[in-house]
Amino acid sequence: MIKLSQRLTHLADMVTKGVVLADVGTDHGYLPIYLLQTKRIRHAFALDIRPGPLLRAKEHIAACGLSSYITVRRSDGVAALAPGEADSVLIAGMGGGVMLHILEEGEPVLSLARELILQPQSNLQKVREYLYRNAYEIDREDIVWEGGKFYPMFHVCTQRRTKARVFASERERAVVCRFGEWEANKSADVLLQYLLYRKAQYEAIQRELTQKPGEATRARLEELEFELDCVNAALEKKNA
Repeated sequence: MIKLSQRLTHLADMVTKGVVLADVGTDHGYLPIYLLQTKRIRHAFALDIRPGPLLRAKEHIAACGLSSYITVRRSDGVAALAPGEADSVLIAGMGGGVMLHILEEGEPVLSLARELILQPQSNLQKVREYLYRNAYEIDREDIVWEGGKFYPMFHVCTQRRTKARVFASERERAVVCRFGEWEANKSADVLLQYLLYRKAQYEAIQRELTQKPGEATRARLEELEFELDCVNAALEKKNA
């Protein structure tokens, strides 16, 4: 049985039982192997743009006797996946900019899937903004602390798309797109740690910058004030 890291285990837990999975950026192929070994999925497509990881994935899949159940394809995002081939699409372990490229270019395929499971390594705000703007629903979130890093991730329902999400105010949009929502997050204690970490980080930068004069410094301090306001607003929701 494949043993997954904590991050990958939490991602695996978000996959709906019985689906056909497309693992975008599969790397070593461990996630689809684990999901088949635990009988959580029926079939998988292991996709990666790099030939090296695909070769390793093929070797691992063959060693586990799962070559008939996992289709390996070289693919830029979901370009090699036909519409309707996968019910569940998992995109993880890459920067938010790359993920946005995959979401935008692959929209005809992704919109026909049952669910998306996303774990961007950066630019969470932009990824969430894209999803809300395009009427996707983030119905579950999670966050993992592993190896000295926080890993936020979310489950997206693609079948309830009606209209773009409307926020009560721009401040609410800023807070939710940066940090998600308490009621949707499975790991509220870790989310609290993450918010406190971000707050301490912003305050430390703020103290350092107050010692440096200049127009650029003033502009950066204004940005930090806004970020701190968003963090504090998210923390206030915890106690509401």
